[in-house]
Amino acid sequence: MNEPPPPPSRADDAGPPLGLKGCLKPVGVLLAVVSGALLLTTGLLIGRCSEEETTPAASTTIIKSGPNVVIAVRDLARLEGVSFHMERVIDLKEEQSRFRGLLTAEDAILLVAAGDVIAGVDLTMMKESDIQIDEATKSVNIVLPHATVFSARLDNARTYVHTRSTDLLAKRKESLETRARQEAERTLEANAVEAGILQRAEHNVARTIETLVRSLGYQVVRVSYERPLEGG
Repeated sequence: MNEPPPPPSRADDAGPPLGLKGCLKPVGVLLAVVSGALLLTTGLLIGRCSEEETTPAASTTIIKSGPNVVIAVRDLARLEGVSFHMERVIDLKEEQSRFRGLLTAEDAILLVAAGDVIAGVDLTMMKESDIQIDEATKSVNIVLPHATVFSARLDNARTYVHTRSTDLLAKRKESLETRARQEAERTLEANAVEAGILQRAEHNVARTIETLVRSLGYQVVRVSYERPLEGG
């Protein structure tokens, strides 16, 4: 007698469909790789956090090259203190001998010269020892070099030849005007010094330096000039 056929199995006991059997292994491998990567990343983060907690913070030390006031004063470099506008009349004549000294002829020029003379203090000549700072009392002592004339230049727009005369027997020399201009520049500087341009420049520069240093927070500022050399 034939045995009845076995009852059909349940769907959950039947296992995966035939089309999914080949995909299970790659999916499992992928899950394993992702899980491993997550564990590795978590370990690195934990290790980094623990390292940051144990490593002391780096400290930075600022080393100043010198007092701020020294740097501020030196940055001014050549500090112009005053400018004089001056005018001079240059009467220049050149005598020429003729006929073995029997006659004398003249070549003359009258030049009206105008120019500017600028004087100031060259702060690049200072040394660090020229500035003494007392932070406790907020006081500064500064010794400056003496003022000098920076430039003496003619104003060509206002400089002109007033008169140019040459005797009949004289030879007209074009270099005479050049010599007159050179003499004008020399006398402009000399006259400016005689008129007190250096003293005025030192006074103005001292006030400028004092104002600058006070702006840096110092309350007592003494500005003086170095003593002149003996025999100078």
